[in-house]
Amino acid sequence: MTGVIPSQDIEAMIAAGQIAASPEPLPDQIQPASLDLRLGTVAYRVRASFLAGHGCRVADRLAEFEMHRVDLTQGAVLEKGCVYVVPLMENLALPEGIQAVANAKSSTGRLDLLTRTITDGGTEFDRIPQGYHGPLYAEICPRSFSVLVRPGMRLNQIRFRAGQSVLSDSELTALHRASPLVDGEAVIDDGLGFSVDLRPASGNLVGYRAKPHTGVIDLDRIGQYDPVEYWEDVRSDNGQIILDPGAFYILVSREAVSIPPAYAAEMAPYLAMVGEFRVHYAGFFDPGFGHDAAGGAGSRGVLEVRCHEAPFVLEHGQIVGRLVYERMRAEPKQLYGRGIASNYQGQGLKLSKHFRMG
Repeated sequence: MTGVIPSQDIEAMIAAGQIAASPEPLPDQIQPASLDLRLGTVAYRVRASFLAGHGCRVADRLAEFEMHRVDLTQGAVLEKGCVYVVPLMENLALPEGIQAVANAKSSTGRLDLLTRTITDGGTEFDRIPQGYHGPLYAEICPRSFSVLVRPGMRLNQIRFRAGQSVLSDSELTALHRASPLVDGEAVIDDGLGFSVDLRPASGNLVGYRAKPHTGVIDLDRIGQYDPVEYWEDVRSDNGQIILDPGAFYILVSREAVSIPPAYAAEMAPYLAMVGEFRVHYAGFFDPGFGHDAAGGAGSRGVLEVRCHEAPFVLEHGQIVGRLVYERMRAEPKQLYGRGIASNYQGQGLKLSKHFRMG
């Protein structure tokens, strides 16, 4: 059977030794359609981002690019603007026919932590080929804030799939008719398009922009930080904002999105030709996100936006990304937001869980 591997099958993969870790994986690492990955005990500060390449091991390339090592055992700061490679606690022995894709967790993306997974022999970030046997590494580049990390922290996640089960536009249209995926009209073109909300129902707060000079964020401190010290409000009275080159923004989608229980989705960036910006660093949407059955009733997509070379006018309702839907191999026993600690069910415009809101 093809499709994204659900939580109960991830448990079976662990039991079969196809996913192994030291120490053993914890039950709460298993999400409805993915597995959280944990940082190991050392970070390698490297001169530049790299991929291992065909026939090469990451460990051998580390010897080539390493500047110094950082012991994470007692906690250590990963500094803004630097690149680190951290061996993860998990390793894989995938059977033929099972491949994987990794992505940053939502809170990681909302802190502008560029976090990607690399593997031995890898020629792409975040893509693990079928049958891969070997270790996993996280490449971490804090872009806006320096962060304090410890072993066992979970900055990225991995999703397993058998074959390809991406919905075509006609299948997505039929699914939307049967179980609405967005409130209002669905823009379906190579996935489900979503747009930016710059005309909120009340007030003129449309987002946040990261301040350039801030303190360190301890990733274990939840709800502890005053957003005023790290973020500037972005307001608009006319449904548009101008993005500054190099700046990082948290915005929100105009559409409330729903992921039915038998499906998973991944956020993909929109065509580069529509503007000088990139949307999305954290891209997995789990089964049950925004879905009535899981207490969601439609949840907005938070947009992590970085402007590139030139200032760019972003306008209300502009399409900025798309959701690619896939079938699950089976409906997961646990859904996003139902009985598990899901931080962003029913969300609107929201910073990461580290900040006090309201």
